Amino acid sequence: MELDRRGIPGGFVASTEFVEAARAQGEALGFHPFKVFVEHPIQDRTEGEIKALAEKNFSSIVSMISRT
Repeated sequence: MELDRRGIPGGFVASTEFVEAARAQGEALGFHPFKVFVEHPIQDRTEGEIKALAEKNFSSIVSMISRT
């Protein structure tokens, strides 16, 4: 929220498991940051799978943090 107040683009990346939690947190705080949800799970993936996941979502993440 602080970065947003300063005009610095930001957001977060989380797996699809946390869509509802992000919505609820946003409602509780009255703040809905930009976000990118990636396929769940993340922790049990191989390095190659993580790289593929990052490549698949790269443009969405760059768009999220480069907005003006």
